[in-house]
Amino acid sequence: MFGKEIAAEIFIKNSWMIYRILFAGYMCVLAIMDIRSKRLNLPVLLSGSVLVAAGASCDRDIPLAVLAAGGAVGIAFLLMSRVTKEAFGYGDSILIVIMGSFLGCWNVLSVLMTAFFMAAVFSVFMLISKKFNRKSAFAFVPFLTAAYIGGMIFGVY
Repeated sequence: MFGKEIAAEIFIKNSWMIYRILFAGYMCVLAIMDIRSKRLNLPVLLSGSVLVAAGASCDRDIPLAVLAAGGAVGIAFLLMSRVTKEAFGYGDSILIVIMGSFLGCWNVLSVLMTAFFMAAVFSVFMLISKKFNRKSAFAFVPFLTAAYIGGMIFGVY
């Protein structure tokens, strides 16, 4: 009985870190899926909402309005997907809704800025090496994953 109480106390004190690590694993699964098939399985993608709900139960200093605004950032990307006829995929946009609801507005904007910068550097490199042309498409979730994990390692959130 004593060991269970200690384990529960450790889990409660470190729950936000545990959920961030689980979210990183979820992101890695999606990144692999996006690289292999350039499509995201909707049930796997939506399973991230369980982590969002669990993360909301943690004792964090992020107001609910900031978390909702993070989801709204993703909704703006869903609208962009619609307007551009999915030049930016719906799966990527749904993932941004989930990430925004998990991290909050400012943190998801930080992740997006980093991911877009890494994608731009990758694109320039591929264009210079003549492996891509201007119409080439590539998976974006790996950049989101790298930006999320990088931010987690460097303590951004």
